[in-house]
Amino acid sequence: MLKRVQVVGVALAVSIGIVPAGAWSQSTVGVLYTVIVPAGDFGSANFTRQLVSSLATAKAFCGGLDKSAYRVDCLSERLQVVSDGIPEGTDYDEVRQVLEAASAEMALLARDNRDPDLPRAPASRQGDSSERSTRPLSPVASGAQAEVGERAIAILEQAQTQLLRSAEGSNGRSLQYAQIAQAIDSTKVLLRS
Repeated sequence: MLKRVQVVGVALAVSIGIVPAGAWSQSTVGVLYTVIVPAGDFGSANFTRQLVSSLATAKAFCGGLDKSAYRVDCLSERLQVVSDGIPEGTDYDEVRQVLEAASAEMALLARDNRDPDLPRAPASRQGDSSERSTRPLSPVASGAQAEVGERAIAILEQAQTQLLRSAEGSNGRSLQYAQIAQAIDSTKVLLRS
Protein backbone atom coordinates (compact mmCIF):
# COMPACT_ATOMS: atom_id res chain seq x y z
CA MET A 1 0.00 0.00 0.00
CA LEU A 2 1.28 3.46 -0.87
CA LYS A 3 0.49 6.83 0.70
CA ARG A 4 0.26 9.86 -1.55
CA VAL A 5 1.34 13.25 -0.36
CA GLN A 6 0.72 16.31 -2.51
CA VAL A 7 3.01 19.25 -2.03
CA VAL A 8 2.72 22.59 -3.78
CA GLY A 9 5.97 24.21 -4.70
CA VAL A 10 8.25 25.17 -7.49
CA ALA A 11 9.59 22.02 -9.05
CA LEU A 12 9.89 20.23 -12.34
CA ALA A 13 6.70 18.31 -13.05
CA VAL A 14 6.98 15.00 -14.85
CA SER A 15 3.85 13.38 -16.18
CA ILE A 16 3.45 9.92 -17.64
CA GLY A 17 0.55 9.42 -19.99
CA ILE A 18 -1.28 11.25 -22.73
CA VAL A 19 -1.67 14.99 -22.35
CA PRO A 20 -4.27 16.81 -24.49
CA ALA A 21 -2.81 19.28 -26.95
CA GLY A 22 -2.56 22.76 -25.44
CA ALA A 23 -2.85 21.53 -21.85
CA TRP A 24 0.67 22.65 -20.99
CA SER A 25 0.06 26.17 -22.27
CA GLN A 26 -2.56 26.74 -19.57
CA SER A 27 -0.31 25.91 -16.62
CA THR A 28 -0.02 28.20 -13.60
CA VAL A 29 3.07 29.54 -11.85
CA GLY A 30 2.90 26.99 -8.99
CA VAL A 31 3.52 23.36 -9.81
CA LEU A 32 1.87 20.41 -8.09
CA TYR A 33 3.96 17.31 -7.61
CA THR A 34 3.27 14.08 -5.80
CA VAL A 35 5.60 12.33 -3.39
CA ILE A 36 4.84 8.64 -2.89
CA VAL A 37 5.96 7.17 0.41
CA PRO A 38 5.70 3.39 0.88
CA ALA A 39 3.50 2.48 3.84
CA GLY A 40 5.42 1.01 6.74
CA ASP A 41 8.63 2.87 5.92
CA PHE A 42 9.27 6.15 7.63
CA GLY A 43 9.12 9.29 5.57
CA SER A 44 11.43 10.41 2.86
CA ALA A 45 15.05 11.44 3.15
CA ASN A 46 14.35 14.13 0.52
CA PHE A 47 11.48 15.57 2.57
CA THR A 48 13.66 15.58 5.69
CA ARG A 49 16.34 17.49 3.77
CA GLN A 50 13.66 19.94 2.62
CA LEU A 51 12.54 20.50 6.24
CA VAL A 52 16.12 20.97 7.42
CA SER A 53 16.73 23.40 4.56
CA SER A 54 13.55 25.32 5.43
CA LEU A 55 14.71 25.65 9.04
CA ALA A 56 18.12 26.90 7.85
CA THR A 57 16.37 29.43 5.61
CA ALA A 58 14.29 30.56 8.62
CA LYS A 59 17.48 31.09 10.60
CA ALA A 60 19.04 33.12 7.76
CA PHE A 61 15.87 35.19 7.30
CA CYS A 62 15.54 36.08 11.00
CA GLY A 63 19.29 36.57 11.38
CA GLY A 64 19.17 39.18 8.63
CA LEU A 65 16.76 41.45 10.51
CA ASP A 66 18.11 44.88 11.40
CA LYS A 67 16.61 44.89 14.89
CA SER A 68 17.09 42.00 17.30
CA ALA A 69 13.83 42.99 19.03
CA TYR A 70 11.93 41.19 16.26
CA ARG A 71 13.90 37.90 16.27
CA VAL A 72 11.78 35.87 18.71
CA ASP A 73 8.57 36.59 16.84
CA CYS A 74 10.37 36.17 13.52
CA LEU A 75 11.43 32.65 14.51
CA SER A 76 7.88 32.02 15.67
CA GLU A 77 6.46 33.11 12.33
CA ARG A 78 9.05 31.15 10.33
CA LEU A 79 8.42 27.96 12.36
CA GLN A 80 4.73 28.34 11.52
CA VAL A 81 5.59 28.72 7.83
CA VAL A 82 7.69 25.53 7.94
CA SER A 83 4.93 23.75 9.85
CA ASP A 84 2.32 24.86 7.31
CA GLY A 85 4.43 23.27 4.57
CA ILE A 86 4.17 19.80 6.12
CA PRO A 87 1.24 17.90 4.62
CA GLU A 88 -1.29 16.38 7.01
CA GLY A 89 -1.69 12.62 7.25
CA THR A 90 2.01 11.87 6.76
CA ASP A 91 4.82 10.46 8.86
CA TYR A 92 5.70 14.07 9.69
CA ASP A 93 2.45 14.91 11.50
CA GLU A 94 4.27 14.93 14.82
CA VAL A 95 6.95 17.28 13.49
CA ARG A 96 4.22 19.61 12.26
CA GLN A 97 2.50 19.56 15.67
CA VAL A 98 5.76 20.19 17.57
CA LEU A 99 6.67 23.12 15.30
CA GLU A 100 3.15 24.58 15.59
CA ALA A 101 3.27 24.38 19.39
CA ALA A 102 6.73 25.98 19.57
CA SER A 103 5.62 28.71 17.17
CA ALA A 104 2.50 29.50 19.20
CA GLU A 105 4.43 29.63 22.49
CA MET A 106 7.10 31.91 21.05
CA ALA A 107 4.49 34.22 19.47
CA LEU A 108 2.73 34.53 22.82
CA LEU A 109 6.06 35.20 24.54
CA ALA A 110 6.82 38.02 22.09
CA ARG A 111 3.33 39.53 22.42
CA ASP A 112 3.46 39.41 26.23
CA ASN A 113 6.79 41.28 26.21
CA ARG A 114 6.04 43.68 23.37
CA ASP A 115 7.89 46.97 23.15
CA PRO A 116 5.19 49.69 22.97
CA ASP A 117 7.70 52.14 21.45
CA LEU A 118 8.36 50.00 18.36
CA PRO A 119 5.71 49.18 15.75
CA ARG A 120 4.50 45.72 14.86
CA ALA A 121 5.85 45.36 11.35
CA PRO A 122 6.24 42.82 8.57
CA ALA A 123 9.80 41.75 7.89
CA SER A 124 11.64 41.10 4.67
CA ARG A 125 15.11 39.81 3.99
CA GLN A 126 17.66 42.56 3.38
CA GLY A 127 18.06 43.10 -0.35
CA ASP A 128 15.18 40.73 -1.16
CA SER A 129 11.76 42.26 -0.71
CA SER A 130 10.12 39.20 -2.33
CA GLU A 131 10.66 37.12 0.81
CA ARG A 132 8.43 38.61 3.50
CA SER A 133 6.93 37.50 6.78
CA THR A 134 3.33 36.33 6.57
CA ARG A 135 2.24 38.67 9.37
CA PRO A 136 3.50 41.74 11.24
CA LEU A 137 6.07 40.83 13.90
CA SER A 138 5.93 41.94 17.53
CA PRO A 139 9.12 43.53 18.86
CA VAL A 140 10.33 42.55 22.33
CA ALA A 141 11.13 45.37 24.76
CA SER A 142 14.87 45.94 25.10
CA GLY A 143 14.83 45.39 28.87
CA ALA A 144 13.17 41.99 28.41
CA GLN A 145 15.17 40.69 25.44
CA ALA A 146 17.69 38.62 27.43
CA GLU A 147 15.02 36.88 29.52
CA VAL A 148 12.68 36.40 26.56
CA GLY A 149 15.59 34.99 24.53
CA GLU A 150 16.34 32.44 27.25
CA ARG A 151 12.67 31.45 27.47
CA ALA A 152 12.48 31.11 23.68
CA ILE A 153 15.59 28.90 23.77
CA ALA A 154 13.85 26.72 26.37
CA ILE A 155 10.84 26.40 24.03
CA LEU A 156 13.11 25.30 21.17
CA GLU A 157 14.91 22.83 23.45
CA GLN A 158 11.56 21.38 24.49
CA ALA A 159 10.64 20.94 20.81
CA GLN A 160 13.94 19.13 20.19
CA THR A 161 13.39 16.86 23.18
CA GLN A 162 9.86 16.00 22.03
CA LEU A 163 11.10 15.06 18.58
CA LEU A 164 13.98 12.96 19.86
CA ARG A 165 11.83 11.13 22.42
CA SER A 166 9.09 10.37 19.92
CA ALA A 167 11.65 8.85 17.57
CA GLU A 168 13.01 6.35 20.11
CA GLY A 169 12.70 2.77 18.92
CA SER A 170 12.57 3.56 15.21
CA ASN A 171 15.87 3.76 13.35
CA GLY A 172 14.50 5.58 10.29
CA ARG A 173 12.49 8.03 12.34
CA SER A 174 15.33 8.50 14.82
CA LEU A 175 17.82 9.57 12.15
CA GLN A 176 15.41 11.94 10.42
CA TYR A 177 14.06 13.50 13.63
CA ALA A 178 17.64 13.96 14.88
CA GLN A 179 18.44 15.94 11.71
CA ILE A 180 15.34 18.12 12.22
CA ALA A 181 16.16 18.59 15.93
CA GLN A 182 19.71 19.65 15.00
CA ALA A 183 18.32 22.23 12.57
CA ILE A 184 16.08 23.60 15.34
CA ASP A 185 19.11 23.71 17.64
CA SER A 186 21.04 25.82 15.15
CA THR A 187 18.40 28.58 15.31
CA LYS A 188 19.05 29.16 19.02
CA VAL A 189 22.20 31.13 18.24
CA LEU A 190 20.00 34.02 17.05
CA LEU A 191 18.43 34.30 20.48
CA ARG A 192 21.74 34.48 22.34
CA SER A 193 23.03 37.54 20.55
